[in-house]
Amino acid sequence: MFLHTIDKGLIHFFRKISMPLARLGLFIVFFWFGALKVVGMSPASSLVQALFERTIHFISFPSFIILFGLFECLIGILFLIKGMERIVIPLFLLHMVTTFLPLFLLPQETWSATMIPTLEGQYIIKNILLIAAAVGIAAHLHPMRRV
Repeated sequence: MFLHTIDKGLIHFFRKISMPLARLGLFIVFFWFGALKVVGMSPASSLVQALFERTIHFISFPSFIILFGLFECLIGILFLIKGMERIVIPLFLLHMVTTFLPLFLLPQETWSATMIPTLEGQYIIKNILLIAAAVGIAAHLHPMRRV
């Protein structure tokens, strides 16, 4: 009986904090990593630049990295604001698509051998956890009202 009470209490506690914790975690990762790009201190800048050089040619990289960092900061902020989920989830998914591109477009930088990611590759693959957190947030939305 005692273990059952503890189990129920823990489950209730985790249910209560799961959404705020997921939102806070996504905010921290996106805002922090975005801010590092804005101030020119991101350890991912060389990977971003390599992808940039293979895909984008209409803006300079220094401008792009600042805008990309601000975009990440915006995603982080929007995850904190209840009611902004329908805006942030598509932005987040767009970001995730661009984040996974180096695994395919820059294999020499993201894979050391078949199915063995480099540190940069691991950095990208861990984003599956960010996707899981975002899906958890989206799963708790109420359906939109019919117009």
